[in-house]
Amino acid sequence: MSLAAFSNVSFSQFSERFSIDRLKSEASSIQNKLANVRPPQEFFDIKRISKPQNFGELQSRVSYNLKYFQTNYFIIVSMLSIYSLLTNLLLLFVIFFVAFGIFGINKLEGADLEIGPLRLTNSQLYTGLLVVAVPLGFLASPISTVLWLIGASSVSVLSHASFLEKPVETAFEETV
Repeated sequence: MSLAAFSNVSFSQFSERFSIDRLKSEASSIQNKLANVRPPQEFFDIKRISKPQNFGELQSRVSYNLKYFQTNYFIIVSMLSIYSLLTNLLLLFVIFFVAFGIFGINKLEGADLEIGPLRLTNSQLYTGLLVVAVPLGFLASPISTVLWLIGASSVSVLSHASFLEKPVETAFEETV
């Protein structure tokens, strides 16, 4: 397979993946998910907080609460993600730098960039972006940020899911 044929295939797959109809359907599914947000009175019900008696009860609580409060947990993880980016400004800068760099290069639509006597091709622009972004990316420590995000999200979500009792109504549903 030639490079030109490969680029045509990958671009057509890319354009199919980001079609307007698909994006609209995903936006409506996100709206449906946000409609499932449980109210804070139910999410922070301190009357239902207790230590699980055994591992079986812990598993049962976590399984139920992860399904029931799924959207609330997604919001918590999203807020922790935003917090981690706002506290690591270099990583945020690198993300914007790469995104706007790719956007700017794509805006040329394959034409060379001419600045006075200097003429740069797309491959040279992408290489320059890579040469600048990779060292900045290593300095921004994205791996430690992702590991912190995984740890903070796990502790937040799993502690809530394991200590919050299931509603009394679910006990009757399980016995039937």
